[in-house]
Amino acid sequence: MKFLIIAGASGSLINFRGQLIMELIKSGLEVHAAAPDLNKDELTRMKLVRMGARVHDIHLNRTGMNPLHDLRTLLGLVRLMGNLKPDYVMGYTIKPVIFGTLAAVLTRCPRRFALITGLGYCFSGYGQTPRTRFIGSIAASLYRQSLRFANKVFFQNPDDQALFRDRNIIGESVPSVVVNGSGVDIDHFMPREYPRQVVFLLIARLLVDKGVREYAEAAYRLKAEYPEAVFMLVGDLDSNPNSITAQELDRWVQDGVINYLGKLDDVRDALGSASVFVLPTFYREGIPRTILEALAMGRPIITTNTPGCRETVIDGVNGYLVPPQDTTELANAMRAFIHTPQLIATMGKRSREQALRKYDVCKVNAVMLREMGIPCSSVSSISALPRSC
Repeated sequence: MKFLIIAGASGSLINFRGQLIMELIKSGLEVHAAAPDLNKDELTRMKLVRMGARVHDIHLNRTGMNPLHDLRTLLGLVRLMGNLKPDYVMGYTIKPVIFGTLAAVLTRCPRRFALITGLGYCFSGYGQTPRTRFIGSIAASLYRQSLRFANKVFFQNPDDQALFRDRNIIGESVPSVVVNGSGVDIDHFMPREYPRQVVFLLIARLLVDKGVREYAEAAYRLKAEYPEAVFMLVGDLDSNPNSITAQELDRWVQDGVINYLGKLDDVRDALGSASVFVLPTFYREGIPRTILEALAMGRPIITTNTPGCRETVIDGVNGYLVPPQDTTELANAMRAFIHTPQLIATMGKRSREQALRKYDVCKVNAVMLREMGIPCSSVSSISALPRSC
């Protein structure tokens, strides 16, 4: 039995789906992983091969809107599936979901699954322009045409599921399931001691929609009041048209407000150096992986009361929820930890408990395999999982 998983970015196959791929392999499936630029990404390719997966480089432009490029993507996936004849296909992120599902139909793959890992800026509802509304309508139409052929659609939060139902993107005939994000390896992301001073950290692609500007503005306000406070930023400038500019980033650093650590492959040291994790996003998230990692490492969370984020925080218990694009409320939430640093350890403990209870990757993967009808090799029940999954 062959399982083909399709990604929009090669690195995500390891960073976000690595343990799912390992579980599929342990369940006896021949796993094939497809993504753009896998021939160039030697490290990811090597890791996948060592795990036992077979890799395929495909043509896919993650952010482009050229219909000829998208047609080339569809035809390439049809050709790949025609050769492989997979028994299962699952795509995640918008283009792999849409074109992967359509290609699976055209090649008569019997089991077709889609994983909606967030809806992005076109569905966010914040700062919409005529262009983004138009892109959103096109995306909704393409989702609608492809997902009617899915055997099951996985969502990472109930708001996205409700939106797809309300807008008739998926009809009642298409089963759907909400899972707790991508899950997190709670043994890999272990709690560490908190720093002596209050240190805030944002990890994200440096997109406007991720709230990076709001974070910087709050940092400017608080740095003027509390010069000893530290504001760290991890992430990379993006090809997305909504990326912040290099000039903005340079100014924040030169003003001594933001400590920029660049793009990190392993964020544990950054999280371990932080007191509080902050993600003021108004991007339409699934459930942000960075929040899950911060939860697992016992960090309080400040994030927005938006789909995919609100599920991770019990307001006032393991962090604070703030309105999106509200720099004043964001700064107030951050100020609370400066005024009362005892909150850090108390709320951090609750974050770790939240990760153990809801977001253990073993539990998330077990649910997904069960819903796809695949025996989970390492677990006898979802309520009693061994630590090695």
